[in-house]
Amino acid sequence: MAFPNNTMLRTLFLLVLVCAAHAGGKAKESSSAPAGGGGGSCDGGTCDITKMGATAGGKTDCTKAVQEAWTSACGGTGKQKIMIPKGDFLVGPLNFTGPCKGDVTIQLDGNLLASTDLSQYKGNWIEILRVDNLVITGKGTLDGQGPAVWSKNSCAKKYDCKILPNSLVLDFVNNGEVSGITLLNSKFFHMNVFQCKDMVIKDVTVTAPGDSPNTDGIHMGDSSGVTISNTVIGVGDDCISIGPGSTKVNITGVTCGPGHGISIGSLGRYKDEKDVTDINVKDCTFKKSTNGLRIKAYEDAKSVLTASKIHYENIKMEDAANPIIIDMKYCPNKICTASGGSKVTVKDVSFKNITGTSSTPEAVSLLCTDKIPCSGVTMDNVKVEYSGKNNKTMAVCNNAKGSSTGCLKELACL
Repeated sequence: MAFPNNTMLRTLFLLVLVCAAHAGGKAKESSSAPAGGGGGSCDGGTCDITKMGATAGGKTDCTKAVQEAWTSACGGTGKQKIMIPKGDFLVGPLNFTGPCKGDVTIQLDGNLLASTDLSQYKGNWIEILRVDNLVITGKGTLDGQGPAVWSKNSCAKKYDCKILPNSLVLDFVNNGEVSGITLLNSKFFHMNVFQCKDMVIKDVTVTAPGDSPNTDGIHMGDSSGVTISNTVIGVGDDCISIGPGSTKVNITGVTCGPGHGISIGSLGRYKDEKDVTDINVKDCTFKKSTNGLRIKAYEDAKSVLTASKIHYENIKMEDAANPIIIDMKYCPNKICTASGGSKVTVKDVSFKNITGTSSTPEAVSLLCTDKIPCSGVTMDNVKVEYSGKNNKTMAVCNNAKGSSTGCLKELACL
């Protein structure tokens, strides 16, 4: 379904407004003073939430204890650690705002369960804002408990819908790491990375049913230097979505499925969007995903922008639908007009060693516009075959300029 990705863009747009306003309000504060005062201290620099009043069992509200642990850790100098031990801890919305005096690590060995009472949320579940050198690690889980509220998501029926809380939102975070943890059944996006620099996301598991609404795995926008590696994502929307303003992104060793693939875009939905450039996706596997490698932009784009220097290499498709697709006429829920006036340029895109099977006959779809054709598209050793019967593998290339070498002959349409 196309509608979740349109909603994704609206979500990002709202986050941009909220975060920009928030960041603007904080700009006058001293850079050395953490939000909330941070006057407390923890035992040897370690804040164990159970020693601050949190009770395991998943029934008692532990929001206050976890929030106080952050305030204390963020106010401490040197290396600070927030310990979430084994067990289930029920928490409502958490706001972890910096800048902090030292470097904070959140050691997630237990499970945080998000409250299902939507009246508690003014925005996201866990939002981390303006924090440098942050580490979130462990073998625990951030459980959004989405099944209890997914029925309240009306975005499949209308564009102007109520946005449910994202699970983990990282805004204006620099030199951060998220590793080892599991994100489960988010109410909306599992992880949203906005205006961050030099982020590492590795060895993470993201899980939600394939039919869960708008449960993108990892979304990013206006961020640079993001690395995602050795991560397994199975969700109801994009496994990874790379929004406008994303640069220097490296994705390796990711397994996607179910989900809508690894997508660049949607591009051009709003004014003043920034270019996407220097994107590298390597050594990834797609298992029965709705899409594989996708670039999507609105034909009636509101912004003039370019997506360029995009490289895909050593990708395995296992019955993925639309394994390779560039869609410059993206129009979910018929909310746009097919004016043909696209302002989005796609150029210098390479596909190398893309192999496996497609669940649809069109293993390659390059659907560009006659106003601004895609250029510099190269396909080298692209050998993806349709796994069904009575139909042969095929490619559709409209207004795409480039070259094909060593590809399955049915796919050499450039």
